[in-house]
Amino acid sequence: MVILTGQVPTALIGDDAFQEVDTVGITRPCVKHNFLVRKVEDLAQLIKKAFFIASTGRPGPVVIDIPKDVTAQSIEYEYPASVEMRSYAPVSRGHPKQISRAADLLLGADKPIIYSGGGIIQGDAADELTQLVRELEFPCTNTLMGLGGFPYKDPLFLGMLGMHGTYEANMAMYDCDVMLAVGARFDDRVTGDLAKFSPNSTIIHVDVDPSSIGKNVSVEVPIVGEAAPVLREMLSVVKARKADGVVPDIGQWWDKIEEWRAFKSFEYDRQSAELKPQFVIETLHGITNGNAFVTSDVGQHQMWAAQHYGFSTSRRWINSGGLGTMGFGLPAAIGVQLAHPNEQVACITGEASIMMCIQELSTCKQYDLPVKVINLNNRYMGMVRQWQEFFYDGRYSHSYMDALPDFVALAESFGHVGIRIENPADVKGALEEAFAQKNRLVFMDFITDQSENVYPMIAAGGGHNEMHLKPSEADDALLERELA
Repeated sequence: MVILTGQVPTALIGDDAFQEVDTVGITRPCVKHNFLVRKVEDLAQLIKKAFFIASTGRPGPVVIDIPKDVTAQSIEYEYPASVEMRSYAPVSRGHPKQISRAADLLLGADKPIIYSGGGIIQGDAADELTQLVRELEFPCTNTLMGLGGFPYKDPLFLGMLGMHGTYEANMAMYDCDVMLAVGARFDDRVTGDLAKFSPNSTIIHVDVDPSSIGKNVSVEVPIVGEAAPVLREMLSVVKARKADGVVPDIGQWWDKIEEWRAFKSFEYDRQSAELKPQFVIETLHGITNGNAFVTSDVGQHQMWAAQHYGFSTSRRWINSGGLGTMGFGLPAAIGVQLAHPNEQVACITGEASIMMCIQELSTCKQYDLPVKVINLNNRYMGMVRQWQEFFYDGRYSHSYMDALPDFVALAESFGHVGIRIENPADVKGALEEAFAQKNRLVFMDFITDQSENVYPMIAAGGGHNEMHLKPSEADDALLERELA
């Protein structure tokens, strides 16, 4: 993303002039690069550089801060055809020797795993990842940002890993002997306690951003390059090695993984009379055939969406990622719907998150955007409440929502359709009715079980092999025996 910001006239910069802000200074920690334009003659070249920096390597936002006097000047327009920067030269192809070494390690593994992240999505490398995984017949897991990079129904897929990932994915990461990480940054929500992370594995790390390699964990085989070309070359080497008779034997590894799968760690109480949020998302998947563009905010609803919607293709799951931004879901859905006017767009949110940018319902009305809002309303900031329950002895401070609006009436006041759903038997019909209204925004307020928590969960400071699967003592005892 390239952001053009307005600045006070050049002569007033540094004088605390009316509405002056040090835009370059305050944005430096959260952008890939920024420019302050001092002369109108530099503007075209800096814009060219900004788009080059933003769209190559690891994508990121670039700010161009333009003083008012620069915008008021005229110059003969000349936009550069190309640009070169000595200080910025992203690498696309990985080193052939490192790729060859990685292929040898993978083919010699007894307990391998392929761990892929948002770099697969950003690098348009889902097809290459899928081909390599299927050629090797290795287990594959995605991060939250990598969902859709590998088809969720494929038997080789272990599901999402990390703090709220599947038991089988986290246990396989812990116990593997060779790990191929592609476009993932080993963040804390994946690794848990770094001292306990995958203690016996040899790690191959592919990333377009060299600063991400070795930042959090030590890796034996670093490969700097774009995911798609690196995986294509790795696939070519693997096929050549297999043609020479080098075929991994990992049958016992798959047997162990199937034992972990048997825990069904995403299961929930399907007989409850109260409306379960997981059921809403599973029903949404069925109504949309798993093909909707899904945005979310941050919290329990985000994790349930990641766990239960099921993504078969990339760029259908639109998420704020590591910054964890409440309020992201509805504006993101607006952007997706504008980009894909004939597609189904669902914003999965919670009653606290949707309040952050509720005014954007006006934008949806002005531009006739038929977004479908799925509000999982448990009258709490649910993830905060869950942590207070688990780690603060149930001291529910400032996490309850006792002053909520009537969301149905509020949606209708903006000119949209509002529906309130409280009974599990009404979920399917309400979703069908909503998506049948192809030209209207429909706000669905699902009144869900207040006590429902996201499982599995790795407690803060725990290892990724130390998971709480379900709330019952019997299940915790079963887990303890398995870990022993």
